[in-house]
Amino acid sequence: MTITAPQGFRAAGVTAGLKPSGKPDVALVVNEGPSDVAAAVFTTNRCKANPVLWSERVLDDGRARAVVLNSGGANCYTGPQGFQNTHSAAEQVAARLGLGAVEVVVCSTGLIGEQLQADKLRTGIDAAVEALSADGGPAAAEAIMTTDTRAKEAVYEGKGFRVGGIAKGAGMLAPALATMLVVLTTDADVDAATADAALREATRLTFDRLDSDGCMSTNDTVVLLCSGSSGVKPGPNEFGEVLRDLCHDLAQQLLADAEGADHDISIEVVNAATEQDAVDVGRAIARSNLFKTAVFGKDPNWGRILASVGTTEAVFEPDRLDVAFNGVWVCRGGEPGEPREKVDLNRREVTVTVDLKAGVAAATIWTNDLTHAYVHENSAYST
Repeated sequence: MTITAPQGFRAAGVTAGLKPSGKPDVALVVNEGPSDVAAAVFTTNRCKANPVLWSERVLDDGRARAVVLNSGGANCYTGPQGFQNTHSAAEQVAARLGLGAVEVVVCSTGLIGEQLQADKLRTGIDAAVEALSADGGPAAAEAIMTTDTRAKEAVYEGKGFRVGGIAKGAGMLAPALATMLVVLTTDADVDAATADAALREATRLTFDRLDSDGCMSTNDTVVLLCSGSSGVKPGPNEFGEVLRDLCHDLAQQLLADAEGADHDISIEVVNAATEQDAVDVGRAIARSNLFKTAVFGKDPNWGRILASVGTTEAVFEPDRLDVAFNGVWVCRGGEPGEPREKVDLNRREVTVTVDLKAGVAAATIWTNDLTHAYVHENSAYST
């Protein structure tokens, strides 16, 4: 049930013909209340897709009732007609559900620079409204997939309330947010300020820490709908913790499905002067193609890590740095440590630890290796 596991939600996923593959491509998630509290976080890319520009306006008042999503086209750099297609999609959903257009969030994903087939989208929206059900979460999760090889869904339980979610994303996973569409639902009774604060903190520590390939999308959207149907009013800390667990789960599912990846890599930066220093160092390593190809080749090349650390403005002394691969400290004090031969990189999971010895702050960035398959996947795009 995933996204409809919390009380007060229905969802659907249908095929409208937007994808050349003929796979499902229109999803709809509806909050039936009684609350219409909502929050969202969007891409920080200055080049924003039409659905993002529309949905930012929708969420100005912290309220929304529905999210309509399409794959098979990003609706970005499609001019005034593209924005009109977004507006029309919101109006159509609203008319069918008895809402106002400003209560409908719109999300799109796919190829940039191609006009959406508006007639097919309209047909898909009508079909999605008819297909809405309390069991429609898996179908909605499938309909938003592009290069994903599997749907991403999760449900977490709080004390008397639930949170559920669906996500898509397999490439361009870089902040902010990581390239994704994510719809989260909860039947907790929370106000707009609590929902917004909890979502931003959860995103900061999960989706924003994904850095698969250093490429930021134009369409990123994470939206949270709150129905209040459980009648339970959790404290901000309790609600935030459960929401963060859900977002972490979905983020790790995105990482595990990264395009062409053979290794999932956790970069743990410890003993930094500040959390931001730790994030900056982790991100610099994650964006090093030399490091990522070394992991693909199962080579614990710690020199490439130190070279990346040195590109940041983080506080550290170069001759004090330690580096470990999967717990083997191959670098100690900026010099060779344990033999590289002790490192086993045959497993998919890889943990790199960098000790800056400059403080007590820490952060983890998640990335993956760079493979031949990634290049092949991105040399041509179709869904």
